[in-house]
Amino acid sequence: MKTIGIINGSTRTNSYSGQIINNLVGLISEDYKIKHIQINDLPLYSQDYDTLAPTPKEYERLRKEVLDVDAIIFVTPEHNRSISAALKNALDIGSRPPGNNVWAKKPALIIAQSPGQIGGFGAAQALKQILHFFNMRVMNTPEVYIARSASLLDENGKIINESTLNFLNDVLNSFLVFINE
Repeated sequence: MKTIGIINGSTRTNSYSGQIINNLVGLISEDYKIKHIQINDLPLYSQDYDTLAPTPKEYERLRKEVLDVDAIIFVTPEHNRSISAALKNALDIGSRPPGNNVWAKKPALIIAQSPGQIGGFGAAQALKQILHFFNMRVMNTPEVYIARSASLLDENGKIINESTLNFLNDVLNSFLVFINE
C-alpha cells in the first residue's frame, strides 16, 4: 500500500487549506494510506544546523516523514503572490544539508487556494519552481487553483460546490495514476 503525504501550507487554525485537505482525504481511494506532515512546529531553518549538532528534533521528524511517503500533496494558500513562510521553511529544511534532499524524485501535486479571484496562482507557480529545483516529479496538468475558497466551504468546512468536488476527484484520480507511472 502506497502512502501519500499531505502538507498544509497554512499554519492558521481552521485554515481554508486545512478544510480543503479534509475534503480531499475523503476522496482518496482506501487503497492508499494518508500521512499528514505537520510543518507548524518547525524552528526557522539555519545553515548552522547543516554542520553543527544537535539538529532540532522537529527537522529530523520532518525529514523522516517525507522519506517515508511515496508521494506528496501540497495544499497551499497564497501569501503576497508566493507560498507561506512556514511552507518555504519546511521545504528548505527537507532540502538540507547538501546531498540529503528528502524531496528528490517524489511525485508531487500542488493545490493552491485563495479567497481572492486568482486562486493562488502565484503561490502555485512559486512552489512549482522550488519543487522542480528539488527534482520532484510535479504533476503539471491539470493545474489546481481554487479561487474564492471561502465561498466554496460551508460552516463545517465541507465543499458545497459540486463542480469543485468533481474537479478535485478527477485531479486526485489523475494523481494516483501519475504516482504509479
